[in-house]
Amino acid sequence: MTNTTSETSPDAPQGAISDFGIDTTSQSTGEAVRDYAARLRGGELGSLPALLGVVVLLIVFSSLADTFLTLGNIANLLAQGASVVIIAMGLVFVLLLGEIDLSAGTASGVTASVMALHLINGGNLLGGMGDTVFYLFCGLLALAAVLAAVMRVWAGTALSAVALIIALVGVPANPWVEMLLAVCVGTAIGCITGFLVARVGIPSFVVTLALFLAWGGVILQFIGEGGTLGLRDDVIFNVANGNLSTAGSWALFVLAGGGYAAVVLGRHFSRLRRGLVASPTPIVLVKVGVVLVLGAVATYALTLNRSKSDLVVITGVPFVVPIVLVLLVIGTFVLERTRYGRHVYAVGGNQEAARRAGINVAQIRMSVFVIASSMAAIGAIVYSSKVGSVDPNAGGGNTLLMAVGAAVIGGTSLFGGKGKLRDAVIGGAVLAIIQNGMGLLDQPAAVVFIVTGLVLLLAASVDALSRRRAASAAR
Repeated sequence: MTNTTSETSPDAPQGAISDFGIDTTSQSTGEAVRDYAARLRGGELGSLPALLGVVVLLIVFSSLADTFLTLGNIANLLAQGASVVIIAMGLVFVLLLGEIDLSAGTASGVTASVMALHLINGGNLLGGMGDTVFYLFCGLLALAAVLAAVMRVWAGTALSAVALIIALVGVPANPWVEMLLAVCVGTAIGCITGFLVARVGIPSFVVTLALFLAWGGVILQFIGEGGTLGLRDDVIFNVANGNLSTAGSWALFVLAGGGYAAVVLGRHFSRLRRGLVASPTPIVLVKVGVVLVLGAVATYALTLNRSKSDLVVITGVPFVVPIVLVLLVIGTFVLERTRYGRHVYAVGGNQEAARRAGINVAQIRMSVFVIASSMAAIGAIVYSSKVGSVDPNAGGGNTLLMAVGAAVIGGTSLFGGKGKLRDAVIGGAVLAIIQNGMGLLDQPAAVVFIVTGLVLLLAASVDALSRRRAASAAR
């Protein structure tokens, strides 16, 4: 037997890279632009149609309505669309798996009504609900905690238990406790929904349609037909109606804009140092520059006085803006930079392949419903703050349709596996602009519904056609 000795040469790392097929080819700006155009032709449209829709709608409504681009209307537009955007961000997680949650709207109404009952009754939910309803409510919270523990969704177990403790102990009314209770109840609802879908195996359409009706009845039971629960608390009121100070507004811009620039540029130059594929530096710098300029202009505009009265001064970025930004950053990080996020995309892309790769598919499926219902609760807090009360129609009507529409219009696929959290924000902006602009033009509700429906149909058509084109290009 002859022993052979291989020598180590300076070219070994490059040879290894070549063997494993790692692409370290840098692109010029022109090549990057041509590559992007080719991907568009191949059906990878992403959020581009929605972004173009925002631009077109801004131009149309600003030309037709003199008050559309006024500072007061812009601030009102942000507050109006925030609740739908937040619910839509939660639904993105569900849609990424190719599932649907038709109960998100009425689930948000349940969380809002529990929050209002706890506030009005000084923390005494037993007195507000009555013995039978209260103990059934506590039983459902306990059941949700157990189901989450069985599926090892520990966040669901913890938050459901917190809601149960607040209810049983009778924690005194406090705005922060009320908002925590609402989120925890939303989490418990998501645990029940997710278990029925992931472990029992009932199709999500059937489960959530049934719960859509059931939660609507629960809201009626809590509030009563024709009743209204007022939210007379300054902290809750300011969630959707308050504004940051001028200094706070600029601090938000520095934090958000600086953080965005640091993350994007840091990631870009890190890839360049490692010899990995990266977008051309000029394109990255332009992207960061555009975001910073738009953010600075918006911040400056919102720090101007937008009050119509000489006796009142209204300035600053609305509180809903940092709320949405925080949720967007956290959610984007979870989806794009964590193992859990990669598992969500994997299950949405091919459930069987994900199972064979060792991913706990049932746990992932349950967890997305927990996230969606928890986000729906946050959306309920924002909406209830905006209107100042909770009524039997809370979360009903078009709340769910608008939230799903926002995610789909923004670019999230109904077929699963494709979408980002920013899609909900962009799609929500489209719907908010349509509703706001139509209102300023004094258009009847019938016209608003028709236009909104056609926009959603167009977005779904673009999604289906782009997937078909992408499949043809792959062949």
